[in-house]
Amino acid sequence: MNRNNIFSIIPFLALVCWAFLGCMPPNTPVESPGANSANTNIGNVVNTNGNFVNSNTSTTSTANALPVTMPLIDAMFADEEFAKDAKAIGLSEEELTKLRDAARNEVLQMDGGPGGDSERSTRSTVEKTRKKIEEIIGQQKADQFLELVRKRWVGEGSDLEIAGPNSVPKDTRIVVNSPAYRMDLFKDGQLVKTYKIGIGYPEFPLPTGLRRAAEIIFNPVWTPPDEPWVKGKFRPYEKVEAGSKLNPLGILKIPIGSPSLIHGGKDPSRLGTFASHGCVGLTNAMVQDVALQLAQLSGTALTSGDIKKFEKTTTATKNVKLTEPVPVELRYETIVVEDGKLHIYRDVYERGTNTEEDLKRVLAAFDVAFDRLSDADKAALRNAIAQMAVDAQGKTIPESGNSNATNSSKAKAGKVTRNIKGKKEVVIELAELKGKGYPAPVASPAR
Repeated sequence: MNRNNIFSIIPFLALVCWAFLGCMPPNTPVESPGANSANTNIGNVVNTNGNFVNSNTSTTSTANALPVTMPLIDAMFADEEFAKDAKAIGLSEEELTKLRDAARNEVLQMDGGPGGDSERSTRSTVEKTRKKIEEIIGQQKADQFLELVRKRWVGEGSDLEIAGPNSVPKDTRIVVNSPAYRMDLFKDGQLVKTYKIGIGYPEFPLPTGLRRAAEIIFNPVWTPPDEPWVKGKFRPYEKVEAGSKLNPLGILKIPIGSPSLIHGGKDPSRLGTFASHGCVGLTNAMVQDVALQLAQLSGTALTSGDIKKFEKTTTATKNVKLTEPVPVELRYETIVVEDGKLHIYRDVYERGTNTEEDLKRVLAAFDVAFDRLSDADKAALRNAIAQMAVDAQGKTIPESGNSNATNSSKAKAGKVTRNIKGKKEVVIELAELKGKGYPAPVASPAR
């Protein structure tokens, strides 16, 4: 497959984020999706087939395969080349039409607005998608079709190398860890600043992998699509101007690879929880500070005075190219050694990362043997793992099998999961971890 094919669907992949809460409007400049996804809790990488491979065992883990949902498939079908590739694996025109219609119908039924939560989950959404595909084209073709979707989503390129659990960058980059709702800015291996963020809903999880930020777009405009959810003060194709209080992108956006952005416009109440369809959400004040820090990290001539000037001229969109693109690493780590303490975060995207096996691997990376801990410490750690091995609704995540398939039948039609029920993390102090781990947060600006 031509590498450029993945870029031909970028405007349509943007619909996944844009069509709900306006995370990305049309014609948004984007950068290469970059390297592939990885679960750094357990040393997984993604091979060129788009599957997670455990580097310790060299076996493919289907449970941790990249999540494929109907909105993603809907976006894929917007590219004619995708349909051609699907025909090449043996799908008929009739089968493609049925798949296209099923994906489109799912998107049209979903509502990202406030008012009521779905009881769906990431796993149940992915499983519902697979079940529907199997109903249409059968299990064997479904396997091939999902593989095709993952290949095109990941793109072609070298795998993301994993330095180890909770690794501290040695270079200049942005690190986002979704389960911790945390974004860090590093300069030459030193943590400069930390921000509390909003992440994608479980039905639209924030991706993982290595991306890059190459520009900052101040005062972006937003054009609502011709979709059923466009109602009230919005009208299809009628632009929401830069600076408008109705503009969901806020004061600026930073593209980090299709279909994701770092952008403002979020209420402080949405930080530390679900806030978008695949974007990193911040308040306007926070994202302005990020822009200033990003300019400094990249050697770009941009001052606080410039930002204030852009803020005053709210109707004028301004693109600022970074002198040097800054890598953006999107992680999914639920077990984190931080400044001598062990943080175990809720497995909100249900990737099965909170297990005793994963815990042992993370501890071993810091020269701590689980089996040599005291009985009291081991009991506390096992209890913490069990507490956090639950989805956003607080339901236990099965190790394998049907997972939360029963949840999908209870889901409230047309709603996404906006809130998290229960505790989000457990913190445990271990003497053996003193002085070790990922750095503690560095203060970020007021919200």
